[in-house]
Amino acid sequence: MIKWILILLIVAAAASLLGMPALAGAAATGARILIGIVLIIFLLVVLGLFAVT
Repeated sequence: MIKWILILLIVAAAASLLGMPALAGAAATGARILIGIVLIIFLLVVLGLFAVT
């Protein structure tokens, strides 16, 4: 999932530099959502409520 976040951030940066604000915004929003999901899963693992095997 971290790989997808990095890919979306790179796409957002490239689209922003090339003058495509709609694509940059969509990629940044996707990355922001994935970052939120990763943080929630990380907190659940740290608190011991969710086991990763």
